Amino acid sequence: MLRNLACIQLWQLTRNMIVGPSKVALSGECKLRHIGSQKTGVSGNTPLEQIRVVIADDHPVARQGLSAILGSLDDVKVVAEAADGEEACRLYYQYSPDVLLVDLRMPKKDGLQVVNELMSSRSSKPRIIVITTYEDEEDIRRAVKAGAKGYLVKVADCEQIEAAVRAVAAGGSLFPTSISLKLVDAVARPELSKRELEVLQAIAKGKSNKEIGTMLYISELTVKGHVRSILEKLGARGRSEAMAIAVRRGLIQTLG
Repeated sequence: MLRNLACIQLWQLTRNMIVGPSKVALSGECKLRHIGSQKTGVSGNTPLEQIRVVIADDHPVARQGLSAILGSLDDVKVVAEAADGEEACRLYYQYSPDVLLVDLRMPKKDGLQVVNELMSSRSSKPRIIVITTYEDEEDIRRAVKAGAKGYLVKVADCEQIEAAVRAVAAGGSLFPTSISLKLVDAVARPELSKRELEVLQAIAKGKSNKEIGTMLYISELTVKGHVRSILEKLGARGRSEAMAIAVRRGLIQTLG
């Protein structure tokens, strides 16, 4: 119990490190509930079915914190933990959990690749919650489009994590209000094509139209057409403004 409490405290400390104490809004302290006991049915001797969970995150503190939070619930059991995307897929196939919690940024395979692979390779679709530091519109849109049923940022408190796991395990979905609003905004905006995203990333690296054409095996005139379309879809008046909008929305993560 003391170890679980320490892990939960580490989770809270990690949240503070991610966003700073001034931005953390807690609805209450995480409390361990009925550690070592198991809920029973009305008869008093029939154990309730447990929600089986796999956690995938490359940060040990995050994994331990999530495991402690979920492990404090009588009817939730963390059956495995993964440190990268490949391991997440392997453990999912091995354990077939009711819920998979997956980070977006992981080595070998990122969270989005994990969601896409699992959703496309099984007749029975997995129930996946993305839990990440990032809440960019594009990350949210891509995760939901791929099939994620929940999306939490790592400032989530224990109650939000528990509610999401229970909702998704029951076949539903759960997105905090702030995430839902960003998703609505993302869906309402014109989506850039795969080629336009490639051109956008090349622009972010400082490439000229001629260099982009050479890279992508298209004419300079075609590149100019893609740039015009990008500016129009982003509502930008020039390349610099387009880059700022793209970074803010999560269309690109780095410049230069």
